Amino acid sequence: MPRPPTPSQTVGPFFGFALPFVRSPEAVAGDIAHAVRVEGQLLDGEGRPVPDGLIEVWAGSDFARCRTDPEGAYHALLRKPSGAPPHAPHLEVTVFARGLLRQLVTRVYFPDEEAANATDPALSRIEPERRPTLVARRQGDVLHFDIHLQGPSETVFFQL
Repeated sequence: MPRPPTPSQTVGPFFGFALPFVRSPEAVAGDIAHAVRVEGQLLDGEGRPVPDGLIEVWAGSDFARCRTDPEGAYHALLRKPSGAPPHAPHLEVTVFARGLLRQLVTRVYFPDEEAANATDPALSRIEPERRPTLVARRQGDVLHFDIHLQGPSETVFFQL
C-alpha cells in the first residue's frame, strides 16, 4: 500500500549562520565603482514589516544575501548587470519568509532602462498596471524596492 505524501511545511525559521554573506574585501573594493545599492522592506499583506525574512539577490554572477531587520528592511550592494537583448538589465530576487511553503522569486528592473524594460519578454507578459511592482525607484544613489507579499500592491512573483 502506498504511503500518503508528506505534508508541506513552511520555510524557516532562519538563523544567523552565514549571515550576512560577506565577500572578500578585495572583491568588494573592486566592485564599488560599478556597484548599485538596492534597499527596501519586506511587507506582509497589511503593509506591516516582516522582520525575519531572508532576501537573496542575484546580478549575473554577483550575489548578496540579507536577513530582514525588525523593520523588514534589507539591502544589497551589487554590480548592475548588463542586459542581453531582448532582456532588460534586472536583478533576480528570492524571498524566504515564515508562512511561505516555497520561496518566492521576483525581479527588480532598473528605472533608467525604460527602452529596454519596454521590450523585455517577461515584463511585457505582465499586466501593465502591475509592471510598476517590478521597477525600483531611484532615491539619490540608491534603488528602493519594497517587496509586498500580498495585498493591493503585491509584488509580481514568478513561478519556476
